[in-house]
Amino acid sequence: MKYLKNIGIKAKKAFENLKKVEHRRIQKTLKDYSDLLKLNESKIIKENLKDLKKIKRKNLIDRLVLNQNKIHGIRAGLKTIKAFKNPVGQVLSKWKRPNKLWIEKVSIPIGVIAVIYESRPNVTADVAALCLKSGNCAILRGGSEAYYTNKILVDLFRKALKKNKIDENCIQFIENTNRKIVDFILSKMGNYIDVVVPRGGKHLVEKVQKLSKVNVIGHLEGLCHIYVDKNSNIEMAKKIILNAKMRRTSICGALETLLLNEKIISSYGNKIIKALIYRGCEVRVDNKINKHFGYKLKKATEKDWETEYLDKIISIKTVKNVEEAVNHILKYGTMHTDSIITNNPRTAKYFLEGVNSSIAMHNVSTQFADGGEFGFGGEIGISTNKMPPRGPVGINQLTSYKYIVKGNGIIRS
Repeated sequence: MKYLKNIGIKAKKAFENLKKVEHRRIQKTLKDYSDLLKLNESKIIKENLKDLKKIKRKNLIDRLVLNQNKIHGIRAGLKTIKAFKNPVGQVLSKWKRPNKLWIEKVSIPIGVIAVIYESRPNVTADVAALCLKSGNCAILRGGSEAYYTNKILVDLFRKALKKNKIDENCIQFIENTNRKIVDFILSKMGNYIDVVVPRGGKHLVEKVQKLSKVNVIGHLEGLCHIYVDKNSNIEMAKKIILNAKMRRTSICGALETLLLNEKIISSYGNKIIKALIYRGCEVRVDNKINKHFGYKLKKATEKDWETEYLDKIISIKTVKNVEEAVNHILKYGTMHTDSIITNNPRTAKYFLEGVNSSIAMHNVSTQFADGGEFGFGGEIGISTNKMPPRGPVGINQLTSYKYIVKGNGIIRS
């Protein structure tokens, strides 16, 4: 497609131009963008309402809505991002060889990063800021359900770039909503894009992994687990689980499968389940749990163990011990975020070392799986790759490196 290739050409040119920009101008751009968000708050909310009026999947509303509080959150993230030192050109390590070679490992930008995402307009601001701060350019392909919101956020960022005499094409938004656009980006844009980041459901990620001829920072679905050990505190467990599941059900760090040690079911396991039901959560349980409720609860099926609900639904399973809990997560998990609730340090150690999650937690709500909460100011995604980067991808994860080797006429014998 000529349209996309043109975007790619502009992005490559913008990246070369960005290399010559002083970091203080990048800092000023981030400040100006924050100011523009505040100044245009009512316009942003107005555009967001256009998207909200046409949304069909009601469980996406929480992701999509932008109000004063969320805009304030975006601006707080920008302030954090701006406060980081320039991640580019940092000497990560250096050493001298016996033959008097000096070797330095120096951080560099990745280049052009394409992000494909759904119904999360805050991602637009996060990605734009993180990419610019780390010396990268971004091509954004947001979901059609957030079209108007994404567009105004990008337009304001480009306005801030222009004000500071930085190539506006450092950030570009694909306005064409045709789904075939994604296929073309993945299969035909390798000459223009250095890395692609998919942020969406299982279908999108599978498509990316199947078609992409570009390097991928994988963001699989967030099928997050919590295992409650027999040596745990009921009040702590209940507090963490209710927060992990019910605080915001639509985010990728929301709890989807709860694993309960079989020895706590008849004691406080039932109380945790009742608390979830009281809060309006649909529970789907195995037979051992259902027996305690007179088989009145919905029965969990094999499909439930592999489902990311993003809704007020949770699947609950009994396990004999931490070993069985870890095995369940290894079988059904997506290497996103998994947590254990226990007072036993040896059990916690076994869990934290045994799961293959990019984020493994102990006595912590899975809702903390977030770049902002990690102190990154934001993220372009939670990487579930086994190779780095893993977990929240912030500015330091958006750099690569090269080796600089110096000598004084040294030749190899």
